[in-house]
Amino acid sequence: MNINQTSATTHTTSNNVVSNSTASSMNTMFMQLLVAQIQNQDPLNPTDGTEYVSQLAQLTQVQSMEVMSQLMANNTVLMDNLQTLSTGNLVGQPVMVNTDRFSCDGETSVNGRLTLEHPASVVTVIVKESNGTEHKIELGSQGAGQVDFTIDPEELGIEAGDVTLSVVTDTGETTAPIEIGGVVTNVRIPLDGSATLLNIAGLGEVAYHNITQFGASTPPRAA
Repeated sequence: MNINQTSATTHTTSNNVVSNSTASSMNTMFMQLLVAQIQNQDPLNPTDGTEYVSQLAQLTQVQSMEVMSQLMANNTVLMDNLQTLSTGNLVGQPVMVNTDRFSCDGETSVNGRLTLEHPASVVTVIVKESNGTEHKIELGSQGAGQVDFTIDPEELGIEAGDVTLSVVTDTGETTAPIEIGGVVTNVRIPLDGSATLLNIAGLGEVAYHNITQFGASTPPRAA
């Protein structure tokens, strides 16, 4: 924790030093050019003073843009550090992931959720094992929107291994999005700077932005 904070502080301080150094260099360069311009102007046709004011205004505008750009960069670093700290608190917490497959241990029940575009009198979730064996979960009549369900491997006779899920309705809707619940076991921050990865029981490593819900899902609705 202290290491991350120290690193972020050092990074921000370093950026501020670079920004101040750049601004100071621009001021020095402007003054040098201004003095050279005055010294070398035509005495019979001196430069109008308003031109110097205009040049000074342009310099001020450039400096303001540079400061604004640096502030935005510092805010980005701060947000990245805050996200890293917040994801660490997710260990042990339940989440939902948009996926149609997971690894079943043959014993633990898994909560799921699908989203119907249209109401249907018959809604069926098909659980297919890697060997091709299919198991059906009948959800009965459901309205449009989210429909929660539970997969009980022991009740359905599902063996340990990878399974895939699909949805069939009497309205012909077969592309209903499916979400699977799981518990975060650890959080990994890739060294290459890519998205933070959450290791979820039964789902493996999932990018942070692929999580659709944080916290426990609501109990399945009765058919």
